[in-house]
Amino acid sequence: MATLWIGNIAPGTSDDELKALLVKYGFPAFDGIEHIPGDGSRPAVMLTFYQTDAMQLQQLQARVHNLFWKERRLNVSVMPARK
Repeated sequence: MATLWIGNIAPGTSDDELKALLVKYGFPAFDGIEHIPGDGSRPAVMLTFYQTDAMQLQQLQARVHNLFWKERRLNVSVMPARK
């Protein structure tokens, strides 16, 4: 299991839009999503991948980190494993 953090997404971005973007760049479909609204100016999501490990996500991370999408520059990080 691995977790991917995507910050600075455009408000109102749907789960399907996120899934389509990631699949376009070679990511597997995520299994779970948690929306992190923050103060509303820079929302984020935490995506859970049950059949993927952190190393696989790290190899794909560079494809979307700092990507300019929907008038925002995405900030993407692979989260350390939770215990």
